Amino acid sequence: MTKKLRVRFNESFYFSIFVFFGLSFIVASLSSLSFAEKASFQAKKEIKLEKEKKFVLDWLSQPQIIEKFGHISDTIWGYAELGLQEYKSSALLARTLEEAGFTVERGVAGMPTAFVASYGSGKPIIAILGEYDALPMLSQKGRVPKQEPLIPGAPGHGCGHNAMGTAATAAAIAVKEAMVKFNLKGTIRVYGSPAEETLISRPYMVRAGLFKEVDVVIDNHSSSDFGTDYGVSGNALFSVIFTFKGKTAHGASAWFGRSALDAVELMNIAANYFREHLNLGHRLHYVITAGGEAPNVVPDKASVWYYIRNSDERVEDMFQKIVNCAKAAALATETELAEIRVLSAVHQRHANKALAELFQRNIELVGLPQWSEEEEAFARALQKELGVEERGMPKKISPLREPRGIEIGGGSSDVGDVSLVAPLATIRFPGQVPGAIGHHWSSVACNYGSTAWKGLNAGAKAMAASAIDLLIKPQELKKIRDEFEAYTKTRPYKSFLPPEAQPPLDLNEELMKKWRPLLEKITF
Repeated sequence: MTKKLRVRFNESFYFSIFVFFGLSFIVASLSSLSFAEKASFQAKKEIKLEKEKKFVLDWLSQPQIIEKFGHISDTIWGYAELGLQEYKSSALLARTLEEAGFTVERGVAGMPTAFVASYGSGKPIIAILGEYDALPMLSQKGRVPKQEPLIPGAPGHGCGHNAMGTAATAAAIAVKEAMVKFNLKGTIRVYGSPAEETLISRPYMVRAGLFKEVDVVIDNHSSSDFGTDYGVSGNALFSVIFTFKGKTAHGASAWFGRSALDAVELMNIAANYFREHLNLGHRLHYVITAGGEAPNVVPDKASVWYYIRNSDERVEDMFQKIVNCAKAAALATETELAEIRVLSAVHQRHANKALAELFQRNIELVGLPQWSEEEEAFARALQKELGVEERGMPKKISPLREPRGIEIGGGSSDVGDVSLVAPLATIRFPGQVPGAIGHHWSSVACNYGSTAWKGLNAGAKAMAASAIDLLIKPQELKKIRDEFEAYTKTRPYKSFLPPEAQPPLDLNEELMKKWRPLLEKITF
């Protein structure tokens, strides 16, 4: 072989080796990508969207739309209205939907701040849930990375409900615009749901038959990540006020009286001793809401408010055990257990797998917002203040979260009842700073301003894109419905609400009378 031929052979050989290993590296890299990253890579390679879906994504991407709904979210953040007192918040959302062409029914299920907004007619009926109640004692300045109340002791949006009701509204209006443009058949609805923080509205809305004909329910929640999940999660819960009636007397001759407060305290002692024998998943919380007027007067009336949490299968039995503690306390103190008032009673959340998978595809299609340097700096400053890793805003889409098996503790939500009468899953949209604490001043600080705007817009896009899939792809709807019908055969819905239970419209009334005038004086 001549020198010239050897050189050509070597060049050809090394070039082949380079190509082989180069291609191998690309294949290996692609195989190691997450589902979200693969989808992003493929989308960049070949973007092919249905015209209806492209329309809603483009519509929600308009700067004036982002700004409009951002201002609505910030306005509700400023109202900071507690559960069942969200008169201004619900009115703003209902009016926005009405102006967009929706028919709005207000005051549904016996709650003045609940509403259902509808556009279209016939099947399928796609429901989007929206919340807007704040939490007590969480007042905080927005975009300030240290605890600094607007009004000490006032309410604040520490769970992002201001963004959630707004995102639901934005998504529904985008879908409505697509229905008009492309003559799509079906119905899109927004369920304005008050008092989620006290778990009240949805079981009463279900009992009123408001979800009777709904095909699919899109739930959403503000978060520090962008993702979804399926399976059973959270706790079932009974929210109950026990009221005792005694006999008043002056402290100097207390033997003439019978203390209702003694009954409350004995009930709590019995419940606390009972904790040793509770299952690991049980949770008990209580506050004394009335206990007398003066130390030297025997109180003839006292009340205690209990949260009783467990699984769907065990919560009723646990509730009865706490009722027995109350009865025993009344017997021991010679008082009367005058009232057992169930404010609400909710199921665990049962999220539909096929619906969550559809959501995940659209979450990955939408992708995370682009965070500005200012937003990243705020996030790191807040994380530093909280003593957590200073990693800024989220950078990756969360993978589809599978069932985690037996859960110990955890929260509750009244969407659980809805999930047992119609297939439901939840889109968690970004906007809150990773490491911020739920129901805490740090979350209130996140839920106002630009990151909240971007997060709710991303959530609205994922919800709108998913609703379009459900309207134009009957095979997707059938898969979701088939899974739901099979599931409900083994888990038929039964309301935990006693027949006499009614929405507690007086809840938070006095608190909002105190705080609303002060909140209205603040300009945002």
